Amino acid sequence: MMAEILFLVHRAPWPPDRGDRIRSWHMFEALAKLAPVHVAALADNAADAAIAREKMAPLCKTLAVEVREVSRPVALAGAVLRGEPVSNRLFRNAALAEHVGALLALRTVTHIVAFSGQMAQYLPADFAGRVLMDFVDVDSAKFATYAEQDKRQPLNWVHAREARKLGAFEAQVARTVDASLFVSEAEAALFRRQSGLGTDTVHAVENGIDTGRFDPALALDEAGEGEGPLAVFTGQMDYRPNIDAVQWFVAEVLPIVRKAHPAARFAIVGRAPADEVRALAALPGVSVTGEVPDVRPWLAAADAVVAPLLLARGVQNKLLEAMAMARPVVASAAAATGIDATPGEHLLVANDPEAMAAAVVRLFDEPAAAAQMGRAARERMIARYGWDARLAPLAGLLGLAA
Repeated sequence: MMAEILFLVHRAPWPPDRGDRIRSWHMFEALAKLAPVHVAALADNAADAAIAREKMAPLCKTLAVEVREVSRPVALAGAVLRGEPVSNRLFRNAALAEHVGALLALRTVTHIVAFSGQMAQYLPADFAGRVLMDFVDVDSAKFATYAEQDKRQPLNWVHAREARKLGAFEAQVARTVDASLFVSEAEAALFRRQSGLGTDTVHAVENGIDTGRFDPALALDEAGEGEGPLAVFTGQMDYRPNIDAVQWFVAEVLPIVRKAHPAARFAIVGRAPADEVRALAALPGVSVTGEVPDVRPWLAAADAVVAPLLLARGVQNKLLEAMAMARPVVASAAAATGIDATPGEHLLVANDPEAMAAAVVRLFDEPAAAAQMGRAARERMIARYGWDARLAPLAGLLGLAA
């Protein structure tokens, strides 16, 4: 019997324009080299679903993309009533479940790969083939951190509950699948401690970076026009850790930077900026771009790329992209965790406002040294983070010849 793979994805992989879709797209490409792939995915809206169907349909054995429509309040109410994680309710879709059931009933699928813990609810209990669960990050730990950081009620209760419920669900799933994957060894080790499982079933499969696409030698459109040194942050700007990061940088770090460089600018580059992010554009030196067709021109224009994340899990694609573009990076310790690079040589790491501001000012003041750090960063990305090498373990974990 020829192998066929079912790939369950919480967001359709195309376009690979945010961290989760970048990883899932490259994983899809890697799986498609091993066997025909059936993709069953969700999308946040009808436009995303249409774009994904147009691009991916010719590449898949079969493709189903359903739009998820459950609001957070409804998901919370349902989860509390049924004693389950809110995350699962948010990504529950009857049409997708029906499609998966009908596909598996044909008995042509020999392997299943589920991407993101929310998709574990679609895994059949009686499947005979190998099943991989790519959790990516330990999401339950993220909610535990939210609860520690925010003591306001009812948010604290909601986050603490989600940490408990999701943590129990993650461990239960990991005990039923053949292998559980995480984006870094730090995340894998954390999950092993939380679940009691070992290295035989819990593995790190790291993110990579397309250094051919993220190449400073390419001819790119200009971005970031204006006077004064430019710091850039990139990311999905309705995502709470990104929102908190730029708010903190603007309030605590940028004023110190502008004392040394009064013309210094800070560009927040990314799709779907929340209202509190848009409001930052009213402050001196701050611009909010919203969605851009290509993030690379903004990276190329940056005198420093900053990642002042207070909460970060796994490997930050935004840092891999900036470093591949040979840009000097200033990151918090949380953002730098999981990236195999040497602070002081490949990037700068700082946590408190004064240290982060000093690092940014140093890059502004010493362009030659900043450029050398950028070149070292790109060399590190080329040597360490090619996607083919990072995803090579999938073949062995699935028991399929590469």
